[in-house]
Amino acid sequence: MEKTILTGDRPTGKLHLGHYVGSLKGRVELQNSGEYKNIFIMIADAQALTDNSENPEKVRQNIIEVALDYLSVGLDPEKSTLFIQSQIPELCELAFYYMNLVTVSRLQRNPTVKSEIQMRNFEASIPVGFFTYPISQASDITAFKATTVPVGEDQLPMLEQTKEIVRKFNSVYGDTLIEPDILLPDNKACLRLPGIDGKAKMSKSLNNCIYLSDSAEEVRTKVMSMYTDPDHIQVSDPGKIEGNCVFIYLDAFCKPEHFEKYLPDYQNLEDLKAHYQRGGLGDVKVKRFLNAILEEELAPIRERRRELEQRIPEIYDILKDGSRRAREVAAKTLNDVKNSMKINYFDDAELISEQSKKFNK
Repeated sequence: MEKTILTGDRPTGKLHLGHYVGSLKGRVELQNSGEYKNIFIMIADAQALTDNSENPEKVRQNIIEVALDYLSVGLDPEKSTLFIQSQIPELCELAFYYMNLVTVSRLQRNPTVKSEIQMRNFEASIPVGFFTYPISQASDITAFKATTVPVGEDQLPMLEQTKEIVRKFNSVYGDTLIEPDILLPDNKACLRLPGIDGKAKMSKSLNNCIYLSDSAEEVRTKVMSMYTDPDHIQVSDPGKIEGNCVFIYLDAFCKPEHFEKYLPDYQNLEDLKAHYQRGGLGDVKVKRFLNAILEEELAPIRERRRELEQRIPEIYDILKDGSRRAREVAAKTLNDVKNSMKINYFDDAELISEQSKKFNK
């Protein structure tokens, strides 16, 4: 079986460091590994519209922002198919058929759906499209016969629902769909990078993000304002690293060679943490170290993005071509599904023959 990846992002804003360590960086590594035959990366505009239906311009404007971020981090349209979800109508038809395989009570029990509904204050009036997102996601994944889906930890319940839909469909209609495997980031610090304010999740809505497109000065300002240990007031005070954003970010980004380049007084991150915990190490010094590391990571991405911003028509052509190729694949899957469900009436010669005999005895 050919190994295939399907993943993507909602175009509701520019992508940030949470996206980068949680998925984007890993996608580039997977793309360049040579292990996967097909890689489909979706800009999920249709899904974004489920809670932005009254502000479609927000979604429309951010299509290009996400595409720029994709290309600037190293996603290559020669190796990965970049496409826009709404341009693949077959996904809607697949989701419609899958709806018959899922109960309302099962959707209500989905932890991710429950938390997202609460976060958006949808408890009193939930848009149907938003409520049924797990079914739409199952359509996205199965349409491209994905064997692997790289996700963050918060998406695990959604992927489990996809697997349930696949099993149910195959048990009713015969083996047709592929059950995907879930791929989590190796580095636990990357599973959910907190915002610079110490909130549990970096989020556009909370305005606590470091964006991939931020200038060097913007990144420096955000790092220097980052939440640390509120009780670490004096340099001499012992400090806590648990829940300390600076050290969480260092866990995600720091490499042994960074100490020789930027902080030669310490052998490694454990040495730095130990000094902070016993006291005598100020937040400013640690933040400057983190800023140097982030600048090394983000500078080439920022430069690449500036180049790409001069070639916007070309980027839309990349998305158009990727959407065309993605639609061809999704159409084949939809045909397989309709054949298995026996709703391929006009292509079913046996059915036509049987009915002809039935009425012409």
